Amino acid sequence: MKQAVLYRYCLPMDSGVILRHTRLVNRDGFIVELRDGDKLGRGEIAPLPEFSQENAGQAGLQAQEVLKCWLNGDEVDLDALYPSVAFGFSMALAELQGSVPREGNYQAAPLCNGDPDDLVQKLADMPGQKVAKIKVGMYEAIRDGMVVNMFLEVIPDLMLRLDANRQWTPAKAAQFANYVHPAYRDRIAFLEEPCQTPQDSLAFTKETGIALAWDETVRDQGFELLEHDGLKAIVIKPTLVGSLPKVKALTEQAHKMGLDVVISSSLESSFGLVQLARIANWLTPDAIPGLDTVDMFSVQLESVWPGCELPVMSLEQCDKFWEAAC
Repeated sequence: MKQAVLYRYCLPMDSGVILRHTRLVNRDGFIVELRDGDKLGRGEIAPLPEFSQENAGQAGLQAQEVLKCWLNGDEVDLDALYPSVAFGFSMALAELQGSVPREGNYQAAPLCNGDPDDLVQKLADMPGQKVAKIKVGMYEAIRDGMVVNMFLEVIPDLMLRLDANRQWTPAKAAQFANYVHPAYRDRIAFLEEPCQTPQDSLAFTKETGIALAWDETVRDQGFELLEHDGLKAIVIKPTLVGSLPKVKALTEQAHKMGLDVVISSSLESSFGLVQLARIANWLTPDAIPGLDTVDMFSVQLESVWPGCELPVMSLEQCDKFWEAAC
């Protein structure tokens, strides 16, 4: 017998979580569960407000139709689905088929919030290269440059990943770079999307020598991965990119071009983060993933993130949004 269940969750967030323009109070999403005989597969469908093209309501309705097709044995075109639905459903299928290894990479690059002492403590137990991430672009570019410069000066063995979310004009990006000492710039592992267009970002990396990474650009309509001077990495957020086969193909293409690939979160629940850690360990074993987001929640969902002491909500405590069997 085949069975499909769509659980809906609403998880409270930490009060300080701010997206581009709004404070995120709750995280809404779905867990899709597929059963075929004694086999079980699950995946998370969690559109991210302000970043996903679809909202939770739209994703839930489409997910129902996809599950009906699966139960009927009909072909599902993953590329025709919303990215969050494509990823969650394809992950459930992969689990059902046993094609994703169970072991995960939980060595997430910690997010910095401005206090070097806090970061030193987080990095103390990190084996090998010390890697952390700072969100820039939310405040004045000059302030961001001073903060980055401070971290690199205080922690000599630190490599920083920066993410600007396309918030800067070329002039603002130049202001930022002016406050980062030239001797420290090679310890910026990469800066994600400094400018509002890929062309301006490429010009920025050429002028400053600061390595560049694509994030939003990967999700632009008609995107094609090409080699560029200064382009060091791509950041893949599966919930925003699409199906697991698409994530795998993009990762393999980037690696063939000599680019680093970082699997990163879109504020998935602990359930989704654990699955992303498994994908990261499978597809990008030599890269530290960007998954340090579980502490932005007030509660975990079903799966426990290693070392996290937040309370755990089970799937049984979630609403059954839809279910059927055949």
